[in-house]
Amino acid sequence: MVWSREFVVSENGHNVGGRSRGPHLDSGTKPRIFVTFAGLMLVMLLATMDQAIVATALPTIVSDLGGLEQLAWVVTAYILGVAITTPLYGKLGDLFGRRPLFLIAIGIFLLGSLLSGTSQSMGALIGWRALQGMGGGGLIVLAQAIIADVVGPRGRAKYQGYFGAVIGAGSVGGPLLGGFITDNLSWRYVFFVNLPLGLLAIVIAAYTVPRIRSAESRRIDWLGFGALAIVIICVVLITTWGGSQFEWDSPMILSLGATALVFLAAFLITEGVASEPALPLRLFSDRTFVTSAIVGFMLGFGMFGVISFIPLFLQVVTEVSATSSGLQLVPLMVGMVAASTVVGRIIGQTGRYKIYPVIGAAIAAVSMYLLSTMGPETSEVIVAVYMGVLGLGLGMVQPVIVIAVQSGVAIRDMGTATANVGFFRSMGAAIGVAVFGDVFNFQMAVGLESVLPAGVASELGQVGTNVQEVLATLPPDVRTSYVSVVSDSLTTVFLWAAPVMGLAFLVSLFMPSLKLRDTSTAEELALQDSQDPDAEESPPEPSI
Repeated sequence: MVWSREFVVSENGHNVGGRSRGPHLDSGTKPRIFVTFAGLMLVMLLATMDQAIVATALPTIVSDLGGLEQLAWVVTAYILGVAITTPLYGKLGDLFGRRPLFLIAIGIFLLGSLLSGTSQSMGALIGWRALQGMGGGGLIVLAQAIIADVVGPRGRAKYQGYFGAVIGAGSVGGPLLGGFITDNLSWRYVFFVNLPLGLLAIVIAAYTVPRIRSAESRRIDWLGFGALAIVIICVVLITTWGGSQFEWDSPMILSLGATALVFLAAFLITEGVASEPALPLRLFSDRTFVTSAIVGFMLGFGMFGVISFIPLFLQVVTEVSATSSGLQLVPLMVGMVAASTVVGRIIGQTGRYKIYPVIGAAIAAVSMYLLSTMGPETSEVIVAVYMGVLGLGLGMVQPVIVIAVQSGVAIRDMGTATANVGFFRSMGAAIGVAVFGDVFNFQMAVGLESVLPAGVASELGQVGTNVQEVLATLPPDVRTSYVSVVSDSLTTVFLWAAPVMGLAFLVSLFMPSLKLRDTSTAEELALQDSQDPDAEESPPEPSI
């Protein structure tokens, strides 16, 4: 594909800049798209993998750096960084073009990876993970928007299915790779492995990603982004600290709640008057966007909340190594990859998508309940079956919410809408990990009081403590009781995840079924060059 110029999008979605000639769909089109797509998949793999890659390395990290009580924050910090920056990347991509933002996001991500691998304390690791997440926030949403620039929704469904497969492979393969690296090298290489792959992605993106930007005002809604970031931080801190480090009615939690409400009000006021709002309120009048955002939130809440704790269950309860716990996640990955790929291709052929998130959310809810029935006596075969079923359910939901939103919004809102669906998914993941972490910690605290000898429970959380070594010093009956407490605490987490996906199932029933467009953003802009520039953009037609 020969990109003859930079496309400039006006407020009503039309191309107003550059020569009237669009991208040539010549014999080089498919090879160019494949190279671009390969680079985007590589970046998405890095971003999603790092949301979960540390899961199997957490016990080793705690043994090295200490801070068992801060364990969940190693995951939450990354997801929080993603959630804060995702809307910003989406909007800036619409205004300034996605290619420069994409390259900047990769650079920040790689810097965070390098610094995370050199951390000498748990606090430093958490901070650098947040920085890494600030880069990762632009990787997934910009990649999903970039593919919309060059491929129409019908053809895009296939690619979004592949993206969904990559997200599934990264989310589940992350713990597998993390376990292998931790067992054979060092947990620090869990972060260093990103560097060569990220540099390769920069080279591919720099030479293959087209640039499409807005011709309208480039004013950035910094007040809106700032207010939204404060709301996000307060919400995550409330869910993380409430009931564990602080009582729910403590001054700290109440102050955070009041701060969140004040800045939420400020955010809504700002968005109503901003010329280029961070999150255009008009999107919330679109039923496709609203239902997709809610389903995405619930998907992130349940998916990452569960995946973050499954390796801990496998290592402590079934007493397998970090690598083995990662290998036992393979059925989950296979299920997600298979479902995302097949569903994407079917949607591309039929143009219909609504049924898949409905079925997928129902399957995921049932499978999470099945996970809650596991215990020390559960066989590996049963665990594999439950994992595979969960993967099938999640894989049927993951790609569809993006396809639906990109088919329902105006061209000018393509990147912003895509980013904000990703934002709600990331927010769900951040809150889900924090909430499920609180549930796990509460269940553990209650259970361990009657199991471990005095002082041992606190010793397990001290700096430099090797959890397995401490447990090895305990009498066999006490160790058995401890494992039972961990098992009960983790299965409680899985049980709480079931109604979350049940709610996603109910919401997906109200998702509209739209007719998928056949043209890409670039092709639509080229076509509009020969049409009335003042014509209104027609919304997609609903289909039964």
